[in-house]
Amino acid sequence: MKHNLGWTAVLTMALTCADVAAVAMTEIVVSVTRRESKVAETIGNIAVLDREALDMVAHAHIQEALVQVPGVDMHRNSGQEYLPAIRSPVLTGAGACGSFLMAEDGIPLRPAGFCNVNELFEAHSEQAARIEVIRGPANALYGSNAMHGVVNVIAPADFERPGRLGLLAGPWDYGRIQFSRGWEDFAFSFTGDHDGGYRESSGVDQQKLSLRHRHRGSDIQITSGMTAVNLNQETAGYLVGEDAYKDDDRVKTNPNPEAYRDASAVRLWSRIEKSGGAGRNWVVTPYLRHSSMDFLMHFLPGTPLEENGQRSAGLQSAVYLGSEENRLVAGLDMEYTRGWLKQSQDAPTQGSSFLRATIPQGKHYDYEVSAYQLAPFLQWRWQFHRRWQLTAGLRFETMEYDYDNRMLAGRTRDDGTACVFAGDTGCRYSRPADRDDDFQNWSPNLGFLYQFDGGHQLFATLSRGFRAPQTTELYRLQRRQRVADLNSEQLDSLEVGMRGGGKAFHYEVVAYTMRKDNVIFRNSDFFNVSDGETEHHGLELAVNYRFAPAWDIHIAGTVARHRYAYHDIQSGVDIHGNDVDTAPHHFANVQLGWDFADNARAELEWLRMGAYYTDPENRHRYEGHDLFHLRARWQPAPAWVVSAKLFNLFDTEYAERADFTTFGGDRYFPGKPRALYLGLEKVF
Repeated sequence: MKHNLGWTAVLTMALTCADVAAVAMTEIVVSVTRRESKVAETIGNIAVLDREALDMVAHAHIQEALVQVPGVDMHRNSGQEYLPAIRSPVLTGAGACGSFLMAEDGIPLRPAGFCNVNELFEAHSEQAARIEVIRGPANALYGSNAMHGVVNVIAPADFERPGRLGLLAGPWDYGRIQFSRGWEDFAFSFTGDHDGGYRESSGVDQQKLSLRHRHRGSDIQITSGMTAVNLNQETAGYLVGEDAYKDDDRVKTNPNPEAYRDASAVRLWSRIEKSGGAGRNWVVTPYLRHSSMDFLMHFLPGTPLEENGQRSAGLQSAVYLGSEENRLVAGLDMEYTRGWLKQSQDAPTQGSSFLRATIPQGKHYDYEVSAYQLAPFLQWRWQFHRRWQLTAGLRFETMEYDYDNRMLAGRTRDDGTACVFAGDTGCRYSRPADRDDDFQNWSPNLGFLYQFDGGHQLFATLSRGFRAPQTTELYRLQRRQRVADLNSEQLDSLEVGMRGGGKAFHYEVVAYTMRKDNVIFRNSDFFNVSDGETEHHGLELAVNYRFAPAWDIHIAGTVARHRYAYHDIQSGVDIHGNDVDTAPHHFANVQLGWDFADNARAELEWLRMGAYYTDPENRHRYEGHDLFHLRARWQPAPAWVVSAKLFNLFDTEYAERADFTTFGGDRYFPGKPRALYLGLEKVF
């Protein structure tokens, strides 16, 4: 209760300490309608991290930027890995990534049904023009996966912008080079990173390339782009043992030096916009994607190797009809994907006799899936009064999977022989026979906005998000399960918010309540089932306030509860009503900014992570932490920019992620110690 009262006090002070005169909510976003629009015209929450904010952070991992958004709580693992949370607990498992739509320039980074939990590293966020975040279900223009939220990275397109060459260096052999240059209708951006890693055998090499081209006619504009990404990572595993992240002798060690992740991705697209008469416009975006990944699953017995990849082609289309006051958007999205997955183990399993007997050396899975997605939609916006706006939308989406098992079906070894332990016959991994699956989902939404005098807005939305089961949940089975009879997850959301402000002050406060049905999870029999339910309630606050000519403060705070709403006995405990594991009750980001000279700025950042349970039984918990970072950026001459950032100012011992397993006990990814990074940028 004291946390709720604390945030109420913060909100009250923020709303009363500033002159909230005329609002100027002119920030441009594209996440809501696929066309440029203003925040003030958006019914529902929207957060934007602009180029200035991203340049100050100079993030080596996208989590360092997204912590500035209320409701977003991504936990880093090793290297570029992370586990996502947007208006949710930190989600794990095969469908964790399927609860969020991660996109670049409005195009999902991965096909629906084939997501990867770390997929945001495939976006060129390090040089993004901005990052847009929608919390909770989006409108009808987004379908499967846009359930708990949307992250849309607007990739660099620096047409007619001066060239920039930047260098950044830090401890543990960290180095970054960035280059970007714009011409009249062509733009080029490159980022290369090398990080030796503060833990043993945990280095990362990463390269990202973005190309953009545009053609401008009298009534048509075509913008085309390519993004290519390559990642080579040595992965550090969990530290096991209570408070292991506080052990100075262990935090830099790596119990899994053999682990690695190699990944690559390429996306090509063209956005064709045509203006017509009588308020008619249309946008068509065809795209192609390819991605592949190999990684050693150090967290599983036997440390098997997974190899996966996808090739996909799709088309987004929308027609805009009517005036700005009465606008209808109608469209059709379609996508075809060919995906594959292999899992194999090149050495015998170590450990107990049960593990040795049931997890064999050799191939475990080898399958391909063809997926077909088709989704028509309508979204309507009506300003029926100068103060009132109404939106309503509906999307229907059908998803079909054609699964082809390229091994023997069942629980045998790859040569057909049986695994036998204590009279029970069957290996751990189960392969379904060839099959087809299809899912149909409806996604309605309704919202209104009221414009007060003085530039304040009240809005409310009622919406449903969904996700079809991921292919790994359907076809990567275990134990006696031969078929996964799963339903699509559905999340119903109600949010009420208010925003506004003036030149020196801006705020947004949002309260939400959500219920998620058909939650997919692996039960105590190791079966994938979809009969879970969870409840989610929260209050989010974002404040930007310039309280003196050279001083400003940014606050992003969240108070939330995420609970199990179904009965399930785990380790003798019925988890109904318990907090979902890794769901802190509160977390916050506060930045104090100081413009200490012309073209010079410094920021002190405080990150507050509240305590959270690390198991569904709510018997074990992580105590939380407070981190402080200091950064500065100065342009002493038009052609030069120098920067510095001091990470973990007070060298705090903390865990980036904590969890608890029945067989392993407490596990942690230890946080990075204090580190100083220096940057130099040439503008030409």
